[in-house]
Amino acid sequence: MKKAVLAFLCALFLGSFAFASGVAKIGVAVPTADHGWTGGIGWWADHAVKELESKYAGKVEFRVVHSANATAQVADVENLGSWGMQYLVILPHESAPLTPIVKQFHDQGVKCIVVDRGLTDTGFGYVNLAGDNPGLGRESGKWLAATMKAEGLTDYVVMGGMPVVIDTERMDAFFAEMDKEASLKDLEGKGKYQFANWSTQDGLKIMETFLQKFPKIDAVFCQDDDVLTGVLQAIKESGRKDIKIALGGAGSKVVMEMIKANDPLVRATTLYHPSMISDGIQYAVDVALGAKSDSFHTAKEPVSVVIPSALIDKSNVDKYYNPDSSF
Repeated sequence: MKKAVLAFLCALFLGSFAFASGVAKIGVAVPTADHGWTGGIGWWADHAVKELESKYAGKVEFRVVHSANATAQVADVENLGSWGMQYLVILPHESAPLTPIVKQFHDQGVKCIVVDRGLTDTGFGYVNLAGDNPGLGRESGKWLAATMKAEGLTDYVVMGGMPVVIDTERMDAFFAEMDKEASLKDLEGKGKYQFANWSTQDGLKIMETFLQKFPKIDAVFCQDDDVLTGVLQAIKESGRKDIKIALGGAGSKVVMEMIKANDPLVRATTLYHPSMISDGIQYAVDVALGAKSDSFHTAKEPVSVVIPSALIDKSNVDKYYNPDSSF
């Protein structure tokens, strides 16, 4: 108890010092890489901080923590509090265990920007900045349905992520578009799909099963570019030539390079990019420097900021491609 009180008083003192010196302290908490997308989150967080420190030298100060699990992230956020952060940008490892510590610092006056995964407590004011999950599914379904119809293709298989809300939002929107074209057939059954857990290895295993189960597959949708890597490996190893389209999602650098190179299977992806963490960091900077309001902090519920999804194909891939990104 004494330790917690001491940490709290230390945070208040350091925060007051930072305000007095005119330097805004912004803490950034992200997971360490457990797959390509979270690896991209870490890369874009470090990239954004480097650029913003240079652009706003003497006005903002950052500290970035990369945490291996939820328990470590709680401890890392506590350390950011001891450092004196006035703003917190966080992509929670898991929503439930990180909610209490974010709420604690909110109550101490820290302005909070939560990226991608919301918190389990929606009764206080923070910014929830995230990608457009229904938009990812909708844009994927629109493109795939139109392309399959134009090319006379009919049979497709589908993989989702895992049984969570954002996955359901993506898949419901995807099937809503696919179902508009009566000629298209989900080989697993109308609206059915397998969970690939956003995992390359699971994508490989499930695609191997699909290839054994179905003698003819025209297209596969797996809503994630990490999963797509495994799907493509399974197709290559099978020697099958019937698959004409393999569509992932998120907008990875590797997939964009395939699009640029006119890969016969990979012709598009949909945007749900880890660069959203840099949008969250920029949002905190804008609030700190007065370019955006901090009124969200006193709101009774989170303020939602949605980054629109977009269909990326040969016509616009150069707009989104960043050769230096890790994802």
